[in-house]
Order: sequence, then C-alpha cells, then structure tokens
Amino acid sequence: MKHSPCLNHAHMHAHHHEVSEKTVLYLFVAFIIKMILSLVEIIGGLIAGSVSLIGDALHNTSDALSILIAVIAFKIGRKKADSTFTYGFKRAEIIGGFVNLILLFISGCYLAVESISRLWHPEPVAGTIIIWISILAVIIDAATAKLSHGHASDNTNMRMVFLHNLSDALGSVGVIVSGLFAVWMHIYWVDALIAMGIAAYMIYQAVASFPHVVRILMNAAPVGLDLAAIQTKLRQIKGVRDVHHMHVWHVNEHDISLECHIIADDMRIGHIAAQKLREQFGINHCNIQIEKCADQCDCCLSH
Repeated sequence: MKHSPCLNHAHMHAHHHEVSEKTVLYLFVAFIIKMILSLVEIIGGLIAGSVSLIGDALHNTSDALSILIAVIAFKIGRKKADSTFTYGFKRAEIIGGFVNLILLFISGCYLAVESISRLWHPEPVAGTIIIWISILAVIIDAATAKLSHGHASDNTNMRMVFLHNLSDALGSVGVIVSGLFAVWMHIYWVDALIAMGIAAYMIYQAVASFPHVVRILMNAAPVGLDLAAIQTKLRQIKGVRDVHHMHVWHVNEHDISLECHIIADDMRIGHIAAQKLREQFGINHCNIQIEKCADQCDCCLSH
C-alpha cells in the first residue's frame, strides 16, 4: 500500500499534580523510622517467642523497603527526557510499584507458612513485650499511612505505601490482641492466627493490585476508555474523512498518550482534535498525523 505523506502533527500536553519534594523527604524519614521499628520488633519477637510480632516486623520491613523504592522512583521520575529515554523516566514509579507488589507477595507467603506451622504447634509468648512494642508500631504505622493518604488515589506507589502502612497498623492492633490473650488467658495460638490474617491481607493486596500495574507496563489501553467512542468523536469533526492507526496507552499513572492518523484537507483539524481529546477524554499527549489524500488514492480506498 502506498502511504500518504505526513502533512501535519498536532501535539497537546497537560500536567498533573505530582508528589512534592517535601512529601518525598518525609517518606525517606518514615523509611528510616520503620526500619528501626522493624529491628525492635524482630528483637522483641525473638525474646517474646511471638511469630505474630516477627511477622509484623517482616511486614514492616517490606513496607519500609516499599517506601524506599517509592522515594527512588519519585527521584528518577523527575529526570528529564533524553535521547535514549525519549518519554522521560516517569514510568520508574510504575516499576517501583511493581517491585513493591512482588515484595509484599513474597513476604505474605513466608509469613503464611510460618504462622501455619506455629498454629499447629503453639508456643508460649511474652504478652507484655508484644503489647508495648505493638502499641509503638501502631502509632508509627498510622502516622506513615496518614502521610501517604493524600496521594493514594492517584499514584500507584503512594497507594502501595498507604495500603502497606494501613495494613501494618491493623496488623499491629491484631498483635496487641494476641498479647492480651497471652497475658490474661494464657492462650497462645491466637498469636499464630493473627499472623495468618496479616499474611492473607498482604497476599490479597498484592494479587488485587497486580493487574493494574501490569496493564500499564504492557502499554494496554486505559481501563474505561472507549476507543470506539474516541474514533466516533474524531470522525464527527467537520472536515475529517477517516481516522485510523489509533493507539492509546499509559505513559505513567496519569499521562495518557494517543497517536492516530486523520484523513483531512484542513491542517488545523489536528489541533482541534487534540483539544477535544484532552477536554472530553482526559488524553493529555496526542500525536495526530494529518494525511491529505485524493478521493481515489489507495489510503482512502482502503478505509
């Protein structure tokens, strides 16, 4: 097939609110604090003989690493595009989110195995140590979850940080409950049961979030975006004769890119189409190639 000459390209960009440098600094401080907390929990868990406290420490360690990965991803994502990475580095945040999911899933599986073993063979635990360390953990986890909550709805990494820390806080509450059972009733199998619940939550969150991240990495069309409706809207623009070779994908969490060919005589249609895509579909980066064809050319006859 003979290709029509490219006569015009229309580009349209829009910018979204990003995680601030101040928030990134706070996250790094939270990473240090959570690593210290994890060390305290591991030591306390070994002394107390508590698998739920050690499990909470593993969860905290995984989440601390997720915060560090998020911080690194945010820093890399702010780098400007170059001749090699022409789209820039914003997808680093998605890659960071993907690594976080893997860490969460592996930690959850390990904790599940350990808790099942301890559930069949309960051992005495020092409830008082468990309770006080877990109270400290709840305070730290809740504060870190609050820090990341503001961006959790529109950023995969921040959503992972928020969910991890929220689950940490809830898990620590569960560990407190297991400590109370140990102190008041000398019932020790609750410790393993709480650990199993923490493990199940970790695995569930990893599996539930996995498809969204993979779709972005695989350049899939954004969920909920009707490609047929987009083509219909473009074809309704006065002067547009056809729309083809359309591709839509996520560059990162927010930025949606679209490229297509439009057969039209008026070069201004590219800019009109780009504006409609931005306003009606939230597509903020468009590469629209305008093709000017004769009525009987191969391009027109093929559509």
